[in-house]
Amino acid sequence: MPLPIVAIIGRPNVGKSSLFNRLIGRRVSIVDPTPGVTRDRVEAILEIPPDPVREPEGETIFADLCDTGGYGIYTAEGARFDDAGKDLSLLREDVEAQIAAAVERATVVLFTLDAAEGIVPLDREVAALLRKRGLADRVLLLVNKADDESWLGRLGEFGELGFGDATGVSAKNGFGIRRLQRLLRERLAGHVETPPESEMRVAIVGRRNAGKSTLVNALAGQPRVIASEIAGTTRDSVDVRIEIKGRTLVAIDTAGVRKRKSWADQIERYSHERSIEAIRRCDVAVLLLEATSPTSQVEKALATEILDRYKPVVIAVNKWDLVERKLSPEDYLTHFEQELPALSYAPLVFISAEKGEGLEDLVAMAFNLHKQSMHREGTGALNAAVTRILENRGPSTRLGTQAKVYYASQIAVQPPTIALVVNKPELFEGPYERYLVNRLRDVLPYSEIPIRLRFSPRSRRDSPGDAPPGRRSSRPAQKRGRGG
Repeated sequence: MPLPIVAIIGRPNVGKSSLFNRLIGRRVSIVDPTPGVTRDRVEAILEIPPDPVREPEGETIFADLCDTGGYGIYTAEGARFDDAGKDLSLLREDVEAQIAAAVERATVVLFTLDAAEGIVPLDREVAALLRKRGLADRVLLLVNKADDESWLGRLGEFGELGFGDATGVSAKNGFGIRRLQRLLRERLAGHVETPPESEMRVAIVGRRNAGKSTLVNALAGQPRVIASEIAGTTRDSVDVRIEIKGRTLVAIDTAGVRKRKSWADQIERYSHERSIEAIRRCDVAVLLLEATSPTSQVEKALATEILDRYKPVVIAVNKWDLVERKLSPEDYLTHFEQELPALSYAPLVFISAEKGEGLEDLVAMAFNLHKQSMHREGTGALNAAVTRILENRGPSTRLGTQAKVYYASQIAVQPPTIALVVNKPELFEGPYERYLVNRLRDVLPYSEIPIRLRFSPRSRRDSPGDAPPGRRSSRPAQKRGRGG
């Protein structure tokens, strides 16, 4: 059963994103004084705890909190044109369509205004829109930037909008947030109180205009995020929950990445950080490449981020329909192995997000990689595999020192992490470590994902039943995997 939705709406610069982050308890939406920073619907799970005095035995209520773009975007002050000269006012229709979709599905609408500025004409437009859509009974009127009790006596004027008494809050310092939580609990009483099950999170990353938002919309089967030819349209990382053939995943649409020297403003820096954060918190990454363009330094930098975090990754080659008469998959595979050899173990899938081609293969591969990353190999089978590998080829040294592995054990998943107790850890570092990882991929069910190795010398405390402490971790080694 889906969670109830709480949507935050209002004109630009009333602090919707700050309020969103305050309620969630962490920085999710980008906060910046520039009008129009938020464009898509940014969603996260909201936990509303019971009041320990009023409800000492109450249950935590869960809801889907939705931050929306500013209504009337780019009609006030602020940059209208981007760094490439594109007219950003063309996005207004898309932004307001996303706002409309959010409020139509919402159980509660947090109509947010600015305490210092009072009611302005654009606020009245938003109020009229809500009444026209018959949503007045869902509205909870919030006045942000009411930093303390001295503001409460000034909230009466906001009642003329016709949505009842206004609630004063401060997203900046937290004033009034507990009262807001109580009001939300009253509005959401009787709704779902069970936390959502964990779902596979898939971060879709790539350079600008690679087709990330188009891919998310194709997977969702609806225009869930704004897809535009204007580069840099996506700023936040947007989580989109998608059900495909009875399976659920969360697709994380990220801002397009480009070289640091090309960043236009501080907002682009925030967007870049959110993209890297999306890689950190995902279960599987999708590195989206353009079939029509050569691999760039941007993709290589993203590959490094994925490698450093040991994330399973599908290489999705988008717009394949535009080149398939000129190139074969084998041609592109040769190009890819030359440009991104460190990800040679990762599977490739050829897709057209615009036409919806290859998406089933992409989703199936993502679930397959997630399954591989969650696998835990038995200790007996793992030790037998390591023994066979060493018998076939062990580390070589000029001094003739024999390398020994006394014991191997898998100590973690996501990524599969194998601890090995050895006589001399330094013998296993470097080229032999990469060789060992590649051979383990051949004989264990980890053929297309990164494996982390930890080497430690034997101590008196070690016994076959103990999981030894890790000494160091390896980078994912190189091996070609096929998929799709």
